[in-house]
Amino acid sequence: MELEALRSIYEGDESFRELSPVSFQYRIGESGDPKAFLIEISWTETYPQTPPIISMNAFFNNTISSAVKQSILAKLQEAVEVNLGTAMTYTLFEYAKDNKEQFMENHHPVNSTTSISNIISVETPSIAPSSKKKDKKEQLSKAQKRKLADKTDHKGELPRGWNWVDVVKHMAA
Repeated sequence: MELEALRSIYEGDESFRELSPVSFQYRIGESGDPKAFLIEISWTETYPQTPPIISMNAFFNNTISSAVKQSILAKLQEAVEVNLGTAMTYTLFEYAKDNKEQFMENHHPVNSTTSISNIISVETPSIAPSSKKKDKKEQLSKAQKRKLADKTDHKGELPRGWNWVDVVKHMAA
């Protein structure tokens, strides 16, 4: 019944996503907001008597430090303890929406892409010079291109028998 309720409540809400009949994601905050985060809730076999699995391991949350993630998860676990035994997915999503500012007060965006690009740029110089020599293609002049085009047909293939002189020389030897 909770599944049907969630589907009807969040129908048309682009922040809500049903990954499977027992797993849901909800984006707290607008998509361009640096303090936005994604919560994933998965129901266990004995849900709601046992707590659902709450995760913030989505790629969307890469800019959030692990300390902030842990504090959000701890606060959500407190809400789980209060609501144990009842359908709580909607309650948890709404609790996170209502307390977004409090959850993200210590958030300072961790720019993981800069650290990765710095690592790559440190390693790349030793590899780059040798790869540049291999990647360089032969440049043809206009005259060379024209001569090549005159030798081939419209498909870029050489005409039949183009090397017959070489064959005759080979057979004569």
